[in-house]
Amino acid sequence: MGKSTETPRDLFPGALEMMILESLRRQPAHGYALVQHIQQRSKNLLQVEEGSLYPALQRLLKSKLVKAEWAVSPSTNRRVRTYEITKAGLHHLEREISSFDRMLEGIQMVLGPARRTANS
Repeated sequence: MGKSTETPRDLFPGALEMMILESLRRQPAHGYALVQHIQQRSKNLLQVEEGSLYPALQRLLKSKLVKAEWAVSPSTNRRVRTYEITKAGLHHLEREISSFDRMLEGIQMVLGPARRTANS
């Protein structure tokens, strides 16, 4: 997680879980679809590895922020585990987005004057 085609960066703790929950808010999805959605939405700036995705999904399941069920994919005829956000997951996501927005605003306030001075 956190790789980009230009400059690899680690995400802050909880960022992957927040992106998974946001993706599942749109619609239930299996792991591969989640990876594709996050990569497409980030214009391939973020590459989600299975080694990061499935542990994050397990944490979300354990916290009851998502639920899962097995089904057969109509496109591949393979058995897949589909994840769905729960009501608790929706509340958690809203709190996390609000916290993220406050953190981002604070960072921009700190970096803003320095960036304006450096660019002038």
